[in-house]
Amino acid sequence: MKLRDVVEALGLEVAAGREGLDREVTGGYCGDLLSDVMARAKRNYLWMTIQGHQNVVAVAVLTEVSGVVVCGDVEPEAATLERADREKVPILRTPLTAYEVCGRLYQLLN
Repeated sequence: MKLRDVVEALGLEVAAGREGLDREVTGGYCGDLLSDVMARAKRNYLWMTIQGHQNVVAVAVLTEVSGVVVCGDVEPEAATLERADREKVPILRTPLTAYEVCGRLYQLLN
């Protein structure tokens, strides 16, 4: 499923990286410990987190995730959004908890 379709279905706000919305989403990973995400997130997964600092973009590029959902109404830092636009990494926002987003994504993909 295309990321833009996931964004629409889950009502996510695109905060940055709009150019990456045509990426495929094949699964999801939820985590806030960056070393864990680097070890376990897979290419084309959607990453759910509450982290909003710029290291999130670096990890997203390294792991080749489809995008990052910043959950719980957390506001990503301005530098994060600027870097995400440069790297074409979609940063999505939602007031939903990571638990809720993961559950809805699972239902959508299965």
